[in-house]
Amino acid sequence: MKLFIDTADLNEIKELASWGILDGVTTNPTLLAKSGRSFQEVIDEIFDLVDGPISLEVLSEKADDMIKEAKQIISKTPQKYRKNVAIKIPMTPEGLKAVKALSKEGIKTNVTLIFSANQALLAAKAGATFVSPFIGRLDDNGQEGMQLIEEIMDIFCNYDIETEVIVASIRHPIHVIEAARLGADIATVPPDVIRKMTKHPLTDAGIQSFLKDWAKVKK
Repeated sequence: MKLFIDTADLNEIKELASWGILDGVTTNPTLLAKSGRSFQEVIDEIFDLVDGPISLEVLSEKADDMIKEAKQIISKTPQKYRKNVAIKIPMTPEGLKAVKALSKEGIKTNVTLIFSANQALLAAKAGATFVSPFIGRLDDNGQEGMQLIEEIMDIFCNYDIETEVIVASIRHPIHVIEAARLGADIATVPPDVIRKMTKHPLTDAGIQSFLKDWAKVKK
C-alpha cells in the first residue's frame, strides 16, 4: 500500500519525506490556507520534496470552469513535474463531466468527497485516476467508514477497475492498518498519525533497557 501525506505544511512534508516513506501528497484549500503561504509557492516546494502524485483541488462548481482551472494548475506546474499532478474534483455530476474530459486529455484526476460505493463506481466509470472515500467523516457521523472501503475494493476487484482507491480522512493508526488489510491502494495520512505509527511502548522500553545495559559495559 502506498502512503501519501495529507498536508500542505512544508516543514512536515520535508521531515517525513526524509524518512523515505512518502509516495505522494494530498492537499485541499483548508490545508493550503493553514500554510499561510501562496498557493504557487507551496506547490512548487512540494514538487521538489516528493516525487509522486500531488493532488491539487479545483474550487469551481461547473464542469467547464473545473476544466479551465485544472489546465491553469497544469500550466503553472514546471514541465518535469506535470506527470505528478492529480486534479482533485468534487463528486458531483458536474465533477464527473470534468473528470471525463480531463481523463481524455491524459490529465490525472482524484475524485474527492466520496461517501458511498455508488459514488466511487461512477467516478471510476468517468475515468478517475483516483477516488478518495472519506472514512473518518463517516465514523464521525455514526457510520462504519472502513465498511465503505471494503465495498469499494470488492467492486473494483470484481471488475478489474484500474482506478486507485485513496483511503482519506484518516483519524488514527488503526485506520491505516485496516486500509492495508483490505487491500486499498493508498492511504493518505495526516503527519501526526504517521508519527504515531512509529511508536510502541515496548520499543521505547527496549531502547531504554539497551541503553541502561550498555552503560554497565566497561569501555
